[in-house]
Parts: sequence; C-alpha cells; structure tokens
Amino acid sequence: MTEMTAEPVLDKTRQRRRGYWSSVSLDGRKLGFWLAAPAVMMLIFIVIFPLAMQFYLSLTWWTPLDGVRWYRAYESFNIGDNYLRLLTDGALWAALGRTFLLMIVAIPAQFMLGLGLAYLFMEQFVGRKLFYSIILTPMMIVPAVVGLIFFLLFQSTGPVNDTFGLPVSFSWLTDVHRAMLSVIIADTWQWTPLMFLILLAGMLGVPRDQLTAGRLLGASNWQNFRKIILPRIKSVIAIALVLRTVECFKIFDVVFVMTKGGPGVETETISLFLYKKTFADLDWSYVAAIGLTILFSLSLIAACGMAYASMKKN
Repeated sequence: MTEMTAEPVLDKTRQRRRGYWSSVSLDGRKLGFWLAAPAVMMLIFIVIFPLAMQFYLSLTWWTPLDGVRWYRAYESFNIGDNYLRLLTDGALWAALGRTFLLMIVAIPAQFMLGLGLAYLFMEQFVGRKLFYSIILTPMMIVPAVVGLIFFLLFQSTGPVNDTFGLPVSFSWLTDVHRAMLSVIIADTWQWTPLMFLILLAGMLGVPRDQLTAGRLLGASNWQNFRKIILPRIKSVIAIALVLRTVECFKIFDVVFVMTKGGPGVETETISLFLYKKTFADLDWSYVAAIGLTILFSLSLIAACGMAYASMKKN
C-alpha cells in the first residue's frame, strides 16, 4: 500500500522538477535572446544592410549626380551591366596588375625576412626582449605616418640619396621604374614584423624535445629546420600568407601619402583606383560592383587558405 502511494508522489515530484527546469531553460533562452539582440541588430546595420545596399546599387546606373535618392536607383536598373563593364575595363585591370605586382614582390620578401628573424628568436640571447620590441615597432605605426616617413626618406635631397651618394637628379617617387619599388620597401618595412610575429608563434609551438632529439642524432640546424620545424608550421605559414594577401589589396594610406598613385598611374593600386572612382568620378554603382567582386574573390581565397591550414593542422 505504501509503495502504491509512494509512486504517484514520486511522479508528481519529478513533474514539478521538470516544470521548474523547463521554465528556467525558457527564461535562460529569453535572457540570451535579449542579451544577443543588440549585437545582432548592430551586425545587421553595420554589415548586412550595407552589403545589401551595395548589391542593389551595383545593379543600376545610379550616381549622386542623378539628383534622386539611392532607394530610387531602380529607375536606372541595368541588369548587371556593371559586372560586364568591369571585365573589359583596362584601367581596372591595370590597377589590379599593379596590386598583384606589389603582392608577389612584397609578400615573399616579408615572409623570408619574417621567417629568418623568427628562427633567430627561437633561441634565448642577451637583449632578446629589447630587440623583440624594436622589431615589432613598425607594425604599431599608423600607415599614413609610415607613408610620410618614407616620403621624406625618398626625396631627391633626402637621407637615402645622401647615404648612398646618389645625385639630387636621382628620383625615387617621380620615376616610373622606382616609384613602385619605394612603395614596396615601405610596405615591407611595416608588415614584416607581423609575419615575424605569426611565424615565431608557430615555431615556439614546435616541441623542443623533437629538436633536441634531432641534434642528438647528428642533424644540423638546417636539417632540423627543414625536417621538423617547417612541416610543423605549415598551417601557420598558410594563415600568415592569406592574411598578408588580403591586406595587400587594402593598401591605401602609404601609397596615397607617398605618391598619390603617381607618377601618372604607375603606383595606383586597386584601393586608390576605387577611391578615385568614388570621390572624383562619383561612379558609385560601378564601384559597388567592383567592391563586391573583390570581396567575393578575397573571401574565396581566404576560405581556401584557411581550409588548407585546417587540413594541415589535422
């Protein structure tokens, strides 16, 4: 009799507990929703809405010179003609070519310098922390200030010509063959520390016992580096190269301050090209199409790079 009465009481107790925890769970979900709502709304207005607006404008011929609001851009709907236009725009492809030139020269230089410095800093030595701080300093400087520094350095009467004994007639920033080289040097000086920092973090994650075992077995430093360190940091290398590739497409401040894209358009990268199209030509719908195309392409490159890094890590 006691057992028969105890079971319904136990069931009621369990039901009450379930009801309590379900109400707590429901209250938790509500609280989580209200806490996340501001961030979601901010994401919508900062990211999603501008992208949707940009895509909408890219399908029209609208510019501020039309005298109509942007939301009425449908009146000049062109069914994607801007995307066909960018395929045949010689100036656009020339700007992309100059960006690729900067990328294929600057990134390998930054990678090799960063890799060498990172390997040196794997070992302890006197003044390591001081030199570490000095190497990272260029990365902390505002890009516009870096552009100004190298603008002054590469003047005809500046320190570079004076140090190497070059005549005043030897021009860097106004010469069609040396202007891009000046920009590449400035970019390499500023962003080699980032490559160094990423690669050093990867190298410090290599197990020390493996390196010690390699030395005990008679392996040289080069063999340890090639057989143990490099295979271990392949994913880190991929991440560093992807980051710098994306950043090369964003370079603007240094070029604008040093050369403003000159002489002529010899140093006009894709960022500077878009700037001129936006604020000089006011061709906003065309710029929107170019921007979305570049965004999609860089996102694809970044996704492939991260997938490769993840695959190597696993």
